[in-house]
Amino acid sequence: MTQTTTSSLHTIPNKRLSVQVALTGLSFLVTNSAKTEVLHFSAKEFEKARTPEELLIDVEAFVNAEIEDPTLFESVTVLYSNAEYTAVPSALFDETKASDYLKFNSKILANDFIAWDELAERNMHLVYVPYVNINNYLFDTFGSFQYFHTTSVLLNTLPVGTKFSEEPTVHIHVEKTNFQIIVQASGELKLCNSYHFVTPEDFIYYILFCFEQLQINPDTVKLVLLGNINREDELYSMVYTYIRNVELMEDDLSKLNIENTFAHQYMLLKSV
Repeated sequence: MTQTTTSSLHTIPNKRLSVQVALTGLSFLVTNSAKTEVLHFSAKEFEKARTPEELLIDVEAFVNAEIEDPTLFESVTVLYSNAEYTAVPSALFDETKASDYLKFNSKILANDFIAWDELAERNMHLVYVPYVNINNYLFDTFGSFQYFHTTSVLLNTLPVGTKFSEEPTVHIHVEKTNFQIIVQASGELKLCNSYHFVTPEDFIYYILFCFEQLQINPDTVKLVLLGNINREDELYSMVYTYIRNVELMEDDLSKLNIENTFAHQYMLLKSV
């Protein structure tokens, strides 16, 4: 899917580039400096998961096809979406032990580069594995840029729950074959995790499993969905069969309109 809204894309100065990188797909968003206009958007989904080396080929192809002068970009931001991450309370975080945090729940290699995002409002660090080959290429092409994990951006997008409300709220960000689930209650983050799924049955199984472990009542809890899901999806129908209070997250902050997409679909990409 591709959208280009101006014939002078290559000559407009002070543009912003946002890239979302997952092994199952890539998304590229170019906006004006004020983030009020989409100048270009393109997204690719892959039939099967790519390797980081294969992803780099696709990133290079986009840059070669759509970007004539990298110096015209005032900012470049990359979102990495993978399951190799974990949340650590800031009081316990030690950057010299970053790889140790991941070893408990992720398969990492000895030469993996470990990064972390500080989420000051939540007093936590999110530790993860970015794709260093893509980082190196983007640095060589654009110079300095920012990168974050998708879950960090998701957490920063969601309001921090009030400590006076014991009723949990659940947000789920859906991707092609993965989803991130965030559960908050009593002003605390109760769950921050990702799950891989193939079928709608897988999808609802993991959600209900989380509910069971946290003793969440599916008849009363508020579940908010965003990402690659809409009311006509099998995923949505499956969720609504078991959970009554379901809604799609409204994008009230972004002024960006990506054609032929739902407002909540690329909310994280539009927010950086």
